[in-house]
Amino acid sequence: MNKVYDIAIIGAGPAGIATACEAVILGVKDIILFEKSANHSETIRKYFKDNKPVDKVWKGIDVTLQGHIDFDGGTKESTLDLFEDSLEKHLINAKFHTEVSGITKKGELFEIVTNTNETYSAKNIIIAIGKMGKPNKPDYKLPKSLSKVVNFNILTCPGDEEVLVVGGGDSAVEFAYYIHENNKLTLNYRKEELTRPNPKNLNNLMEKVDEGKISLKLGVDIESVEDVEGKAKVTFADGSTSTYDRIIYGLGGSTPKEFLANTTIVLDEKGNPIVDENNLNAQGLYIAGDIAGHLGGSIASALNHGYIIINDILNNHCNLDDEICQT
Repeated sequence: MNKVYDIAIIGAGPAGIATACEAVILGVKDIILFEKSANHSETIRKYFKDNKPVDKVWKGIDVTLQGHIDFDGGTKESTLDLFEDSLEKHLINAKFHTEVSGITKKGELFEIVTNTNETYSAKNIIIAIGKMGKPNKPDYKLPKSLSKVVNFNILTCPGDEEVLVVGGGDSAVEFAYYIHENNKLTLNYRKEELTRPNPKNLNNLMEKVDEGKISLKLGVDIESVEDVEGKAKVTFADGSTSTYDRIIYGLGGSTPKEFLANTTIVLDEKGNPIVDENNLNAQGLYIAGDIAGHLGGSIASALNHGYIIINDILNNHCNLDDEICQT
């Protein structure tokens, strides 16, 4: 018979790391953490530029931390170091390069199947996979021939280019701000006002707009993108056209519905997970981080999810050994 874990966690971002660490701190030992990429915090590694500030305050909200991971903001590098130290300190059993392909309930246990055709059993499951692993893409077609210059992050942007950043949220605004110094940059958003970014990001952007270092093209959508001699020719809904060396989309991420369909997660009519105030979705099944729908994108909020979930398991729904349960 397979080893039965007390808790299995899917995803090694802030929410997954916090859940694993809080479990160990509060006395749960049989934990396993699955991550499909080569390392933890893949979204931060992939979508955050080097030395990018990482704020505790998100969308103007300063979340009070409840758990044991002492996050107070910093840079990309210091945040990664904090999570690395947390995993090492608490000796978390992490399986990287391991993608979970399905979760089913069999009796009182959950059966987890991975892309390596291995099967694991656990009493409790925490889904903490985030959204940015599946970035939103536009409705119109993007030429495959432009795949090297049509991007969804800024890591491959070399500089000295004319760049169009598309989107109206924090991702797009941050992309525009962090690459504007070395590029001729335009930010396009289909609505006439930027209302979604947090105040700090919006202030940073507008300072550069006022200085003439970033151009705005607001209130107009994109109709099509064509390959013209290796550059991206963009046709806008107002009939205007412009050609860019590179397009970077910052449209956020979407709930990974294909994955959720292969689990026992209870979904609403829009295909999003249903959770209560303790992030419980169904008996023994919890949702943490961005896909829980609470202040998505906030690292502090994701860290709190881990603390809340472990306390709910131990205090209200404990199916672990008696010496671990707190009620």
